[in-house]
Amino acid sequence: MYRAEAAVTENAVLAPALLWEVEAGGWLLYGYAFLHGPHPDLSPGSPDLPDLVDTLLGTSRIPWPAVVKKKPLLARWGDHVPSGRAEDLVGHTLAHTDMSALNMICTPAGLHLVDWALACPAPAWADTAFTVPRLIHAGHTADQAEAVARLVPAYAAASDRAVSTFARTLLAVWESRERISPMPHRNALTEAARAWADHRAVAA
Repeated sequence: MYRAEAAVTENAVLAPALLWEVEAGGWLLYGYAFLHGPHPDLSPGSPDLPDLVDTLLGTSRIPWPAVVKKKPLLARWGDHVPSGRAEDLVGHTLAHTDMSALNMICTPAGLHLVDWALACPAPAWADTAFTVPRLIHAGHTADQAEAVARLVPAYAAASDRAVSTFARTLLAVWESRERISPMPHRNALTEAARAWADHRAVAA
C-alpha cells in the first residue's frame, strides 16, 4: 500500500514532494516535504473555497499512472453500485478519494492534499463529488454544495445520472461502514451523504 502511495504522490502535483525512501530492518520509510499551514475552512462563505475549487480543478486533470496497479473506484465499491449503473463510475483519472479537510493543507502556493493511500482510478469529477458531502457536513445545503462543485468543469460536464449514481453508491458504502465499524465521526458524514442523495433523487 505504501509503495503504491509513494508512486501515486510522484504523479500527483498537489501532493507533497516525495524526498526519500529507506528500507531497512523490516521497515519501509518515506520522507515527504513538510507543508506548513492550517486545514481549510469548508463552511459557506469561507475564503478557502476558491483554493478548494482550484485544487479540485487540478485533481480532475491528472491521469492515473499506468505503472501503479490499484482497483478502480468501480471495483472498490463493488456490489454497492446500483444494478445497470456501473458504466457511470468508469474513469481513469488519479482520484484522491478521501476529501476530508484534515487531508488538506492551506499553503501560500494554494491548497494541497496529503494522505494519498486511498487514491485510485476514477472519473475526472470523482474528487469533486467526494467533496460535496464534506461541504454539506460543513454547513452548506445540498444546493450550495453542488453550486461550488459545478465551478469545476469536469463535474459540471458530468451527466446527472452519473452523479446521482455516485451519490447513491457513496451513501450505501458509508452506511455499510457505519454498520460494520461504527466510529464517532461517521454518523454525521453519512447523514450529509444522505442529504445529498435525497436532494439528487428529488432533483431527478
